[in-house]
Formats: sequence, C-alpha cells, structure tokens
Amino acid sequence: MNSPDSLRQKIKARSIRLGNLLVDGFHYVALFAIGAAVAWAAAVAFVDIWIHGRILIEDILLLFIYLELGAMVGIYFKTHQMPVRFLIYVAITALTRMLIGDIQINHHPDQGILFAAGAILLLAISVFIIRYGAAKYPARQHEDDNK
Repeated sequence: MNSPDSLRQKIKARSIRLGNLLVDGFHYVALFAIGAAVAWAAAVAFVDIWIHGRILIEDILLLFIYLELGAMVGIYFKTHQMPVRFLIYVAITALTRMLIGDIQINHHPDQGILFAAGAILLLAISVFIIRYGAAKYPARQHEDDNK
C-alpha cells in the first residue's frame, strides 16, 4: 500500500509533467500564431507594394521589421530563449522608418529628428552592451535546454 507521502510525491510529479506539457503546448500554439500573423502581415504589405506598383524605402524597412520578427519567432522556437537583440533591431528599424517618413513629409529639421537619432544611438549602444556581455559572460545552459 502507498503511504500518503509517496502518493503525494506521485501526484506532484504528475502535476509537474502535466503543467510542463500545457506550458510547452501553449508556447507552440502561440509561436505558430505569432509566426502566422507576421507572415500574413508581410504578405499583405508585399501585395500592397505590388498593387501600388512602387516601393518606398519605408516599405523596405517595414519588410525588414517583419523579417526580424519572423527570425525572433524562429530563434525562440529552436532555443526557447527570447533574443532581446532582435527586439532592439526592430525598434531601431522602426525608428529609422519613422525618421525617414518624417523627413520626407516635413522637409525641415526640428528637434524630433534629433530625438529619433538619439534614440537610435542609445539602442545601438544597448545592442553593443548586450553583445559584449553575452560574449564576456555567457549564459549557463540548463539541463532542460538541451532537450
């Protein structure tokens, strides 16, 4: 007969396995949904470019944003780690796209251009710091990461 402690251990082990299964299942469903949304948005943008018969630098930068988001999904799918650098790349690209659009519309310099350029510089410095930190102090691998 099972003692209460061994029964409790079995229930705990099964609930942990079930919880891990549910979390992994949610991750995969969410990753496929996000990946599909990124692919759909990129396809819509590309069709819009095709219909208008012209492409602007803003359109190219938007496609790069979709590319970076898709790469983030792929990296997370393979490694189960969120590549923060790619989020910063997306932010840099989005700010660059905004900056180019603002310059094309307004045609005159103002403080907004300096703020956007400063934000891009800060983000670029943060990428450098993250890359330096990752090279100098690599993260330890967990046993579960190799599965």
